[in-house]
Amino acid sequence: MAQRVHSRTRAAKPRVRTRAAAIVDLAHARDARRLREFQARCRAVDEVNRRALARLFQTGVIFTRSGARLGRDLLLAHQHLLRVSDLLARIEELPDPAAGGDSADLYVEAQGLLARTSELAARCGLVLARER
Repeated sequence: MAQRVHSRTRAAKPRVRTRAAAIVDLAHARDARRLREFQARCRAVDEVNRRALARLFQTGVIFTRSGARLGRDLLLAHQHLLRVSDLLARIEELPDPAAGGDSADLYVEAQGLLARTSELAARCGLVLARER
């Protein structure tokens, strides 16, 4: 009993209010990260294509038959990148990209276009290396 009386006589600690912890939706965070990575990849591929097209003009290879064909391919790759940018903007505007269906289809299409664009850029590098 003495112990109970003793604990009652202690001064009560003031209560400190703490904020509730923020709840993070991991699916939403994953989708946001995936979107940022696609956008960064799109910018990187676009930069590679721009540099390749500039090298075609600087070296004069653009005026050869293979260079003209390659220039057309790089312009096609640029159109693909514009389409990917449009798809990513549509994904960003979706009310809930984590919900599934729509964004998954758009990501698949964007992935295919980026793969095609990367293939065209790699072919350009090979042609430029051969022409040197």
